Amino acid sequence: MLDEPPQPPPIGTLLVDAYERVGEFRGEWAGLWSLRPATGGREWTVRPEEARSATPGERLRALTARANARSRGEYL
Repeated sequence: MLDEPPQPPPIGTLLVDAYERVGEFRGEWAGLWSLRPATGGREWTVRPEEARSATPGERLRALTARANARSRGEYL
């Protein structure tokens, strides 16, 4: 029996890819998940089976980086 593909998380959920990059889930397209850095920037795609939920520490670092970027007036 084939395993069902993982269900997409809610938009905005922080995930970690196989390269340990933390990104915000932006949507699904052609079976791939689109992630975007929490501080803004170019999106990238990952296969759902290569993504995992961010740990509390990873979420804290990503959200702190986002807050710091906003305080510097950087584009998000």
